[in-house]
Amino acid sequence: MYKIFMYLLLICAVSLNASEIKWAEDYNAGLQEANKVNKPVLFVSSRHTCRYCIQLNETTFKDKRVIKELNRDFVSVISYSDEDDYLPKELWQPGTPAIWFLLPSGEPMYQPLMGAMGADSFLKALSIVRKDFNEGQKK
Repeated sequence: MYKIFMYLLLICAVSLNASEIKWAEDYNAGLQEANKVNKPVLFVSSRHTCRYCIQLNETTFKDKRVIKELNRDFVSVISYSDEDDYLPKELWQPGTPAIWFLLPSGEPMYQPLMGAMGADSFLKALSIVRKDFNEGQKK
């Protein structure tokens, strides 16, 4: 009985972990991880009181397809300005959310996407970033 209980507990823990984005501890830890695993970085500048940040977190970042792709192909970092999280001055934007895609070095791949976006549009953006990143690695 004990083994069955432990097995079920393990399955629940794995299922819960797979249902959330694996956010890096902070910006520097995210870049360190991205360099180690050679993946692009999703960097989100956010605020807890921002209506569109909340919308992004409660919709797109809860979508199982988005979670799967981010956890598999990206290192994800979120910085909350209302918690005084570290934000490189080069990535500061006057509005939130600001969604950046970075090389493992921290260099932006593009200008940021501003505001909330739906899961389908976000998945298209992830596909473009992944393709550009992989092509850049071949050079």
